[in-house]
Amino acid sequence: MNLKKANAPWLDSVPADWPSSRIRNMARLSPGYSDGFPTPDERCTVVPMELLSAAGTIDTTLLQAFEDIPGGLTLFETGDVLFAKITPCMENGKGAFVKSLPTRYAFGSTEFHVLRPNHNIDATFLYYYTFNPIFRAYAAENMSGAAGQKRVSSRFLKDTRLFCPPLQEQERIAAYLDASCAAIDAAVAAKRRQIDLLDNFQRVTITEVVTRGLNESVLLKDSGVLELGQIPAHWRRTKLRYEISVRSGDFASDKLEEDGEYPVIGGNGEMGRAAGYNIDGEIVVVGRVGAYCGNAHYVKGRAWISDNALIVESNHDKRFLTHLIRVLDFNSTAKKTAQPLVTGTQIKNTYVGMPQVAEQEKIVAFIEKMSALFASLRETLSSQIEALTAYRKSLIHECVTGQRRISEADVQQVDRKGP
Repeated sequence: MNLKKANAPWLDSVPADWPSSRIRNMARLSPGYSDGFPTPDERCTVVPMELLSAAGTIDTTLLQAFEDIPGGLTLFETGDVLFAKITPCMENGKGAFVKSLPTRYAFGSTEFHVLRPNHNIDATFLYYYTFNPIFRAYAAENMSGAAGQKRVSSRFLKDTRLFCPPLQEQERIAAYLDASCAAIDAAVAAKRRQIDLLDNFQRVTITEVVTRGLNESVLLKDSGVLELGQIPAHWRRTKLRYEISVRSGDFASDKLEEDGEYPVIGGNGEMGRAAGYNIDGEIVVVGRVGAYCGNAHYVKGRAWISDNALIVESNHDKRFLTHLIRVLDFNSTAKKTAQPLVTGTQIKNTYVGMPQVAEQEKIVAFIEKMSALFASLRETLSSQIEALTAYRKSLIHECVTGQRRISEADVQQVDRKGP
């Protein structure tokens, strides 16, 4: 491949036959400010902010009708490329390509630059070019403003030079990336669904063994409690008040120390360190108030349990109790109130089926073995997602900068087989 030096801060070399031009010569920036607003009788469409914050394309299936024209919002239309202005969106590589709209105009957040391509550049190619992670990193380095509120200026976008092939090759690159990225995205989505299925299967497995035991053919009996249903015939039906004691933790805010020896445990797990401790042994910690109320954590050793959590003590296996309390899902009940709250009385008044401690230990051993297997499978899938995501970014960079030249045969092959 015949290359030339790009003389660009973010790009070393490009194909020798690719000329450069500033973005201002390829697209108009924020054209809506000069195009005027729709007339009162024109139907308008609004794109929700959460949609604009996701990298990808915008099409008619993701829009909602908007009767009144909202003020202070960006104007854009089909074929426009949206480029994030502000720090959080920019650093996360946000942007979108307006693939199709049912009306002439749509309105979205003002936190995006709108690039409207001219006749000499393919709109989809421009989207991929500006979505290129190397280009975005360069844009992030050139942001201006106060920390936390930095922005990509319109001057930066207008003056930045891009290296573009002839229009026909741009179209080939865009078609190749469309097909390739769609295939990669589908693979990533499939693996995310697999992770969701794993999570669901793990929950179902734990629920089954905690409420029915390990023997699938065990004889069952009616517990006599509607919410509890059937339990193994050799398990005791009991209220938790006869099996556990519950008390609140202690105020923790004044105990937090960066180099404290002991963990401070709240409703959502460890929240800091402390020099002192208020428990020493095996307990179950249950979130008492707020969004994490009902969450259960197994704690062993010395720790400080905060006052937004409950301390559950018992002669039963504490790990089994932790799983049992999670299965009882006090959080879902608590969320129905204005101030989510789980009380010790609520927990103690709950009926459960309770096996002997020896069986509890066997159930815990099975759960830990299966959890390790689920974690390994989840890690493998997550690594595959990371690899696919990295490949997608690399592929976009290689194609839009000419490191990989795309022929018509490449487009036909990716349409048939994928990247």
